[in-house]
Amino acid sequence: MELINLVPCLPWAKWFPGPGDQDWHAVLCQVLKESQKCTRRKSLPKLRIMDFLTSTAILPLLFGCVGICSLLKLLQRMRTRAYLRNAVVVITGATSGLGRECARVFYAAGTKLVLCGRNREALEELTRELTAAQVTKVQTHKPYMVTFDLADSGAIGAAATEILQCCGCVDVLINNAGVSYRGSVVDTTMDVDKRVMEINYFGPVALTKALLPSMIKRQQGHIVAISSIQGKISIPFRSAYAASKHATQAFFDCLRAEMEQYDIEVTVISPGYIHTNLSLNALTADGSKYGVMDKTTAQGRRPMEVARDVLAAVGKKKKDVILADLLPSLAIYLRTLAPGLFFSLMASRARKEQKSKSS
Repeated sequence: MELINLVPCLPWAKWFPGPGDQDWHAVLCQVLKESQKCTRRKSLPKLRIMDFLTSTAILPLLFGCVGICSLLKLLQRMRTRAYLRNAVVVITGATSGLGRECARVFYAAGTKLVLCGRNREALEELTRELTAAQVTKVQTHKPYMVTFDLADSGAIGAAATEILQCCGCVDVLINNAGVSYRGSVVDTTMDVDKRVMEINYFGPVALTKALLPSMIKRQQGHIVAISSIQGKISIPFRSAYAASKHATQAFFDCLRAEMEQYDIEVTVISPGYIHTNLSLNALTADGSKYGVMDKTTAQGRRPMEVARDVLAAVGKKKKDVILADLLPSLAIYLRTLAPGLFFSLMASRARKEQKSKSS
């Protein structure tokens, strides 16, 4: 170690040779001794911290924290299973996409499913698939099927009556059915706007209202709305879809507040992109099918993963759940904290999409 590097460790009087010093060798020895003392003093806190961390007292504390966390998770899983086991769960739009995967995970959880959809054959196929599955952890129940179209307001009341007659009650209603949309505001006909709102908003609201009195009478029930990240932010060329999801968010937020006195839970789940056929079946400005698998949709999360998150959210009785990646989640806060920047970004996105469509 060079002498010059040790100088800062010592006061000036201690390293500069005085009249009584024999030679520089003695000075150097003194410098080294003082430097070692300084080093020991500096490293002493670190050594004490390491001694504390490796002492016999801290290890049991760490293991205890891990054990408590594991116990809490186990208790939560047991609570979720107890909450859903043998519960009557109604799922709309159960024949495809997220609804189909929700049917699988809720069936495996031991619920009494009521599968709803427009296609009777698809419902029967799903029922056969579920009953053929090997589920050994819990007792399973053969699903019941109710065929109706959410866009047909006259059929919803009859469907609700059929559900209550066959099951006696509804413990969990999952409003999952919906339709997407692609198109510009200026080109979209009012018929398309109305149809999207009918399926995504008025249909679920009507079914909820039809089943709500029985829940209030029992003072028990759980209503779930599968919304979208676009129920919180809006992106270009999705006007009808975003409007329907914003309305869904608002309605079920109001419902949650009003139903608290009856001990009825309300959960709104807002997924991001999911790898389903939603964009293929989306309506366009003139009402025809879009028929294109968007890149964002193709890169979305697997429906089974989202379905498991839905099951967990229902079991934990969560109020509002966002199931999206980091950027869409940040966009929600950007819309609130820096709206000007958010609007500029959306305008830029609209110009890029319009340019790509024109080229």
